[in-house]
This record gives sequence, structure tokens and C-alpha cells, in this order.
Amino acid sequence: MENKPYLSIGNANDLTGRDRVLFRTLEILPGALAWGTFAAIFFLSWQMPVFTAFFIIAFDIYWLIKTVFLSFHLRSAYQKTRRHLKINWREKLAADFGAEAPEIYHLLILPFSSESFEILNTTFNSYIAANYDLKKVMVVLGTEKRMGEPAQTIARQIEAKYATYFADFLITTHPDDIIGEIAGKGSNETWMGKQAQKLLLDRHNLDYKKVLVSVFDIDTQIYPEYFSCLTWHYLKEPRPERASFQPIPIFNNNAWDAPFFSRVAAMSCTFWQMMQQARPERLATFSSQALTFQGAVDMGFWTPKNVSEDSRIFWKSLLVFDGDYRVVPLFYPVSMDANLAPTLWQTAKNVYKQQRRWGWGVENLPYFLYGCLKNKKIPLWDKLRHNFNQLEGFWSWSTNAIMIFLLGWLPLFLGGAEFNRLALSYNLPRLTRWIMTLAMIGIITSIFFSLTLMPERPAHYKKSKYIFLVFQWLLFPINLVFFGCIPGLDAQTRLMLGKYMGFWVTPKTRIKV
Repeated sequence: MENKPYLSIGNANDLTGRDRVLFRTLEILPGALAWGTFAAIFFLSWQMPVFTAFFIIAFDIYWLIKTVFLSFHLRSAYQKTRRHLKINWREKLAADFGAEAPEIYHLLILPFSSESFEILNTTFNSYIAANYDLKKVMVVLGTEKRMGEPAQTIARQIEAKYATYFADFLITTHPDDIIGEIAGKGSNETWMGKQAQKLLLDRHNLDYKKVLVSVFDIDTQIYPEYFSCLTWHYLKEPRPERASFQPIPIFNNNAWDAPFFSRVAAMSCTFWQMMQQARPERLATFSSQALTFQGAVDMGFWTPKNVSEDSRIFWKSLLVFDGDYRVVPLFYPVSMDANLAPTLWQTAKNVYKQQRRWGWGVENLPYFLYGCLKNKKIPLWDKLRHNFNQLEGFWSWSTNAIMIFLLGWLPLFLGGAEFNRLALSYNLPRLTRWIMTLAMIGIITSIFFSLTLMPERPAHYKKSKYIFLVFQWLLFPINLVFFGCIPGLDAQTRLMLGKYMGFWVTPKTRIKV
């Protein structure tokens, strides 16, 4: 691989001189754009209220059109996912590829922090229930040294219970004193990958190109055909070592127990990912994902100094392979936990922190912009397309909900008596309310899809709970502002000010009945 020192940059502090100034400028860009948007709306509502009123109406119409556009993608992805769930992928794999399929191995990378034995136990139960030859599956369970003996004890208990089901089982312990790393999932994954290379793949003399690595959070449970579905898509891909494979994350392991705002936030994330799956030209890796071990080795594994390692690996791959990398959408789900804590307030705090951590993916924008300036081999159109999609996406994340639900009335308050005598001032709130009402019709689709994606109702919940699952979506606008827009803006502001975030591990809680 060509020497590209910019690949290992964590933030501006890794650089000096003009390069540091340039990188800091790029870090400031998204936050400055978001706050500049708000400042412009306040200023123009005061100085140019008529123009601002027409802008607000135009923006609301744009939001309505965008909502309709995205709802078609959501519907398409949902229907495709439902079809794929009905396929026996193991039979399809055998029918379409015959003898090629048995040559493929799977490696599970499972970073583990302080989660309970019960959570790991349900996760591994889903693996052994897979409709696949588990003697073609290897497991790496990665503990952290700083978590001490309790984590080691749980890892050994899991190994004792499940190791014999798999081709091989390896427990690793990530040191906590490696220079240049932050304490987080990415550094642990890199340690696990390098240990697996030496102690599993090289020992078994396996072809890296024929080993598929699935990187999962420890609460990620798979559906029975996951390994077969992934293998089929790998064999269909012309250059699989230049691709990642992205399943759909559904946060429904404990969805019946989670409070309404946590369910709505989690399901909204699933819906957004489904819409991205239907637009592969905009798709980046997120959370659970897979790639070939050859691809992981070629790019130097995951990034040990970034919070958003799940998405960073895609942007790093584009720079490593000069733009020749893509994400293959798997319209097949994996199941994860929604946020749940012992108290309602703690759950709300955890939802906010998780959304902010996801929003910290904005750190990839300056990284890729800077890399594009250094890498002259990536086609110009690809640079423009990827960077525009990133910038527009993070700007929308941090501004649009506030603009729509909170700032639409500003011209009435700041425009003065002259503006308020106009018919436009009278019709502005009525027109925007009508447009937004039309846009909110899309919630009906969300209600239907969310109900069908829920797991089977536990016996201790009455059927009347379905009523709450319907009416919880009436609070979607509030969720969008307080558990979407604001944490996204929080992350961008921290990056703008150089207040770099560390990795926050989402606590996993299950209610025992």
C-alpha cells in the first residue's frame, strides 16, 4: 500500500504548521455552517421579514417534497427486507454457487466492555441458531484490560459454554497503555483483528480474501440466515475485497421494555438506515457491518484514535483505495438493543449521549476533505459527491428540525409592525402548519413499519400496549428536535471549538421478568 500518512489522522492535534491550520478550519466548517444558518435566520427575520417568510415557506415545501421522496425509498427498502427475510439463503447459496460457498469462512469480531453475562448469552444463542455450518465460523471475543477480572470471568464463561460450536474461539485482552490510541471500540477492534490474523487465520492457513469479518456490538443478535445471506452477496460482488457489506440495524432486542422516546429514536435510526440502503450512492458503513479480512489488512484495520470507527473505516477505505470502494447494502437485519436504563431520566440521558456520539461522526468530514486534498488519484466527481453528501447531511441533521418546528414564526416576532400588517404575516403560520401537516402524514407509514418490525409481544405485556406503540409517534417532532437535532448540533459545536469527544459506551440494560 502506498504511504499515505494522512490516513492515521485523528484530529488537528496530529498535525503541525499549515496542515494543522487547514485541518482545524475544516473541523470548524460544519459547526460554523449550522450556527451561521441560525444567525442568518434571526438577522433576516429582523431586517428582511418578507424575504424570510417566503424562504420559510419554500423551505417547508422542500421538506415536504424531501419527506415524500424519502418515504418511497423507505417503502422500497422495507418491502425488499421483508422479501429477503422469507428466503432460505442457505438453499439459495447452494443452488447458485454450489461448491464455492463451503470455501468461505466467517470471523466474528465482538468487542466487549462491561456488559452482563445475560446479554452475551442471548447474543451467542442467536449465533448458534443460525442456519449455517458453524464450523466455518470463528469468534474473537475482545475484552478490555481496564475492565478487570469481572469481564475476564464472563468471557471465560461464554467460551466454556459456546466454543465447541465454532471452528475456533479466541479471547483477547486489549491493553490500556498503547500510545496513540483512545479508549474505545476502534482500538479494541484493531487489536482483535491483529490477534486474529496471527492466532487464527495464519495458523489455519486461510486465504484472507475468503474470510468475511462481521464486526458487531456485543448486543447484536443475528437472524438465522445472516451468514448465508452475507456469503451470497460476497460471492455476487465482482471485487469483494473492495467493498463493505451493510445489514440493517433494528434496535428491537428490548423494544417492548424501552420507554416511548427511546423506541422512537431507535426506530427512526433504523428507518434512516433503510432509506440509505435504498440509495447506495449515499451509503456509508454504520454500526454492524462486514468486510473481507483482506480488505481489513490492506487498509491497516480500524482506526484506534476515533470515536466513530464504524463509519471512519469507510472514509478511510475510500482514501486507501483511491475512491475504489463501495458499500453493498444487505436488505437483511441484525437486532440490537434500544436504550434502556433503570430510570426514565437516565434513559433520556443515555439516548441523548448515544445520539451525540453518532453525531460525532461529523469528525469524518474534515478527515475526508483533508484526505481528498492530499489524494490526487480520487476522481474529482467522487470527491465532490461524497463531500457534498456528508456536509449536507450533517447540516440537515443539526438545523432542519429546529428551523421547521421552532424558527418558522420568527418573522412575526422580529419583523416589526409594518410586516405584521401584511396579509403574508397572517397567512405564514397557517400555510406552514398546512404544509407540515401534509409532511407528517408520513408518520402513518412509520407507525405501520414500526409495528411489523417489533419482536413478538412478551406475555407480561397486554395487547393494549399496541395503542401506545401507535400514539408514541405523535411525539416524533419533539423527538426529532431533542434527540436528533440538538445532540447533532452539540457534536458539531464541540468539534468546532476543538473539544474532542472520547468514546462513550452505551450501557446495556435488560429487564428481568
